[in-house]
Amino acid sequence: MNEPIISRPESGTDEAVRDALPTTGAPAPGRTASGESTPGAGAPGTLSGTVAVGAVHPAGAGAGDGVPSRADARAARRHARRMRRFDNPWLDPKLLWGVGILLAIIAVGLVGRYAWDTEMVYTGSAPLKLPPVGFENLRKQPGVGEHPLGTDGAVRDMLSLIIVGAPNTLFVGLVASTIGMTVGILLGFSAGFIGGRVDDVIRVFSDVMITIPPLLILVVVQASFGDVSLTLMALLIAGFVWQSPTRLIRAQVLSMRESGYVQMARLSGASTFDIMFREMMPNLVPYLFGSFIASVTTSIVTAVGLEVLGLGPQRIPTLGRTIYEAINSGALIQNLWWWWGIPTLLLGIMFIALLLINLGLDEVSNPRLRKA
Repeated sequence: MNEPIISRPESGTDEAVRDALPTTGAPAPGRTASGESTPGAGAPGTLSGTVAVGAVHPAGAGAGDGVPSRADARAARRHARRMRRFDNPWLDPKLLWGVGILLAIIAVGLVGRYAWDTEMVYTGSAPLKLPPVGFENLRKQPGVGEHPLGTDGAVRDMLSLIIVGAPNTLFVGLVASTIGMTVGILLGFSAGFIGGRVDDVIRVFSDVMITIPPLLILVVVQASFGDVSLTLMALLIAGFVWQSPTRLIRAQVLSMRESGYVQMARLSGASTFDIMFREMMPNLVPYLFGSFIASVTTSIVTAVGLEVLGLGPQRIPTLGRTIYEAINSGALIQNLWWWWGIPTLLLGIMFIALLLINLGLDEVSNPRLRKA
């Protein structure tokens, strides 16, 4: 059936043209067949709102009438894509600051070994008890540029001690936390997903271990070992940092194992290993990172506590060992504040970085905190 021919009325308004249009398939007044708005559409009492079917809307036209052009639309889409890149929860400011500070400390240990003479960590390799640059000691000796952070009572360069000792302290925390986190993941998933007697045994054992003061046990154990290496010290500390990850992961798995996607994975014939580590574990990544950072903090505090008591590695420079030697040599009485103050300050910066990372991970896993 042929469509009616639309003729231009000699007089009248847009209503006359609208009445002549077919009821289906015809563009509305002020619109072309492709759905684009025409310039001046909608002006009452004129025929400027009607355009012949198939009329071409010139590129860039309508910009002055409040109608965006195609170029403007493309620019808006590109801007929206760029903004979505920065609207990523992993780009949390606290998380970025914490990671940046921690990477800077690691970079000092890695790059400093090539930019500074780290042989001055040995006794007798530097002048005695020089203060940092810009300060004077009790003998009115000023600091010198060859030793910008001063020297200690054992005639060692403080900057060399920081360059070598800071990565060693961080190494103990990372190794102990990695081992403890691995054990916690295995036990937590086993207890939460398998359940039954396995859950009872793991839960009771972790509850018993978490009530034991780790520092007291480690003092006895390390005193019996004597001089230990950094790796052995990390292994001993790892035996007391797996309980918290185990309890956290178990609680999360118990709340997730009855969810719909886990049930679908079971019905599809997926193995227990695949369900735990391919279906459930990706949803626990923020919690795992948060628990890992908390374990690193606990491990470093435990290691420094042991070293300040005179335990741990005896011949390897660490921040805790440096503080112990300063206290043992009477640095507080001799006003050698840089001997114990600089390692303590660096430990404080390290803990602040770990705290910022932990807060950032909390905001990643909890959208309510991001909105606040």
